[in-house]
Amino acid sequence: MGTTLTLDDEADVDVSPTGSPCNLWRLHSDAVNARWLTPHLSGQAIERVLKTDVFDEAQTDGLYPLLSARAGRVFGVDLSARMLAAARARFAQLHGIQADVRWLPCGDAVFDAVVSNSTLDHFASVADIATGLAELYRVLRPGGQLLLTLDNRANPAVALRNALPFRLLNRLGIVPYSIGATCGPRRLRRLVEQAGFEVTELGAILHCPRVVAVAVTRLLDEYASAQMQRGILRWLTAFERAATWRTRFVTGYFVALVAYKR
Repeated sequence: MGTTLTLDDEADVDVSPTGSPCNLWRLHSDAVNARWLTPHLSGQAIERVLKTDVFDEAQTDGLYPLLSARAGRVFGVDLSARMLAAARARFAQLHGIQADVRWLPCGDAVFDAVVSNSTLDHFASVADIATGLAELYRVLRPGGQLLLTLDNRANPAVALRNALPFRLLNRLGIVPYSIGATCGPRRLRRLVEQAGFEVTELGAILHCPRVVAVAVTRLLDEYASAQMQRGILRWLTAFERAATWRTRFVTGYFVALVAYKR
């Protein structure tokens, strides 16, 4: 199969969130992801990069500016035709693929890098995560790079969130999107290695207290001056210093992993 990937404009499998994201929070989340990704995408030739969902790009700039600056072509896969249409309306050069990341409609070894930020943690089971990792391994070229983040179950806040009823959390506005199975850093490393990858880095990102931060930024979106908003973004960024601490897997909301296809 060739590398021409298409978007089925007729289908509309809607997995979009039930609520609108907070702009300041999205800006912070995008900045944290970009800061983590940048050194790993620098200094290498990337012709095709795959991003495993386009939620970010449908709402804000997301990671597209970073990825397009470092790759010849950026492909985004998502189950939702609506999300893909919104992302492509913002970024006409984005190649959209409507598909489940566990079963990608493309050939073997067609991507130089895969960026998967908080995608595989929306499936029902850890077995689904393993299936997704096997598929990402298949579509990467030998030596290709996987840059992956996943909800960090070693963080007590994430573990508690996953243990509580989703309907309650959704009704309270704490979790406006569907959540799925996830794991901590040790188990994620095992899953990635079992898929055939060589793990070269394992860390954690997004260390601010998320529930509080989302509530504060939502309030500031409406009422704060631009100067105050810049100040809150600096405050949120300061929490990322915890990425170097021994307690990083307790405070980090996402496990952040870098691996290569052998």
